[in-house]
Amino acid sequence: MSDSSLDNNLENQFLIAMPQLMDSYFANSVTYLWKHSEEGALGIVINRPLQACVLDIFDELDIVCDIDEGKFHMEHVLAGGPVERDKGFIIHDSDNRWESSIEVTSEITVCTSKTILQDIATGSGPDNYLVALGCAGWDAGQLEREIGENAWLTAPASSELIFSKDYASKVYEAAATLGVNMQQISPEAGHS
Repeated sequence: MSDSSLDNNLENQFLIAMPQLMDSYFANSVTYLWKHSEEGALGIVINRPLQACVLDIFDELDIVCDIDEGKFHMEHVLAGGPVERDKGFIIHDSDNRWESSIEVTSEITVCTSKTILQDIATGSGPDNYLVALGCAGWDAGQLEREIGENAWLTAPASSELIFSKDYASKVYEAAATLGVNMQQISPEAGHS
């Protein structure tokens, strides 16, 4: 990666969908970018809860839950993106590592291992985590073009917002870190 590319690296950033982004998957979304290079970008949408809960994932994967199952009934699985929708992605705090863990920062790790789900079910998993099905992907230069077309705002990511269970307010909270009130932005583009 060239020095100029490093200056524009978007790893550990939020992508906040602008109101004019009408794509059914990404409208009003906040995506956590965990990988960005000259070859493209990968992220996980962090504010699209599905009807499924974490306990449903345990059942699907034949994972035995050794602790209070009620907790997992309240934890939604997220629609992480339109790529690899049948694959689980877990964003978690970085206190421990599991097979396939990719440390993004000292506080945030992304993992695709079944072992982490087994550990969550027995109470030995990470304290903070999100379980998502699928991820979002962009080819080389695609995300940069979309940002240039004002489809996205970018903001520094925070673990507090990633792990917040208040999914409906995440887009507003992420934008507020930039001093932007999303309710005051028109979905219509202005031209002079």
